[in-house]
Amino acid sequence: MSLAFVNALDCKEPHSDEIWDIAWTATDTVLSASADGTIKQWDTTSGEVSLARPPHNLAIVSLSVSPDGHSVLYNGLDGTTCLWDLTSDTIVGRHESFDRSVEGAEPSWAVSLNPRGGTYAGTSGAGNVNIYSASPDSFGVRQAVLPSGRNKHGMACKHSPDGKRIALSSESGHVFIFDLESGSLATTYTSHAMAVRSLAWSYDGQLLITASDDKRLVLHDVRSTASGKPGSGAVATLTGHSSWVLSADISPEGRLAVSGSADKSIKVWDLAARTAVSTTQESGEVWSVAWRPKPAPTGSAGAFVSGGQDGLVRWWRSAGSGA
Repeated sequence: MSLAFVNALDCKEPHSDEIWDIAWTATDTVLSASADGTIKQWDTTSGEVSLARPPHNLAIVSLSVSPDGHSVLYNGLDGTTCLWDLTSDTIVGRHESFDRSVEGAEPSWAVSLNPRGGTYAGTSGAGNVNIYSASPDSFGVRQAVLPSGRNKHGMACKHSPDGKRIALSSESGHVFIFDLESGSLATTYTSHAMAVRSLAWSYDGQLLITASDDKRLVLHDVRSTASGKPGSGAVATLTGHSSWVLSADISPEGRLAVSGSADKSIKVWDLAARTAVSTTQESGEVWSVAWRPKPAPTGSAGAFVSGGQDGLVRWWRSAGSGA
């Protein structure tokens, strides 16, 4: 089986440096975070910038969008976390997680908004997930610390779609899933031999895909692992990239996955067949990919967006469709 994806649109005002994170929102806009210190919102029809924040003094590492697409949480290389209300174009929350005057402060790297609202999570160099208030009047107040038990840098974190769990990946290759209601470590996966830079949940919360420097993607069925016990938890291993896999996402229907790599390629995977069905070569490393959250029309494989080394946001759609 082969699926062709075509480059439907390029952004009109590229970032001046690499794009490190990207998201396609429920309002059908795209957000990109760059090493040039800027975060931009893009019009999906024209590729024009519709909103942008003034440049931060350091790179923007991570972003997380609310389910309704009206708010975005983003984090700088220095650990400054901001909540941007896109409707009013105002910063409604700002927290300097690196502030050493706060007892036990741990600078955040990757961040994730809880879909249920009220809190957000941040990874740390100590291997913990810190849970903070996302309310404007108490933004950044730490509410809990979820320890992985390993003093390894947290590379990525993502809440499950129901907001009841959070997945953390580390530079050691471990992936941890925490139960947020009990505050306990539920599962540890040892599927990778090197750092896991990206992870994504399926929309039904049953699958988790992880992308690693070991050149592999691993699909985990989070229902199949005994609580608290470490193990691979893998139901499929996807191979084909020739260098680090930097990003991954799962389509809304759960049928396909997309990955971006340091080998300068984007691959689309059929998860049932466990194989790549499309490969596109890019001009540089592909640091971030994201599916359009809107389900694909009948006869279409859907659409996704990518960003990477050249600073360009690119929209891709399945050939022969208007997805």
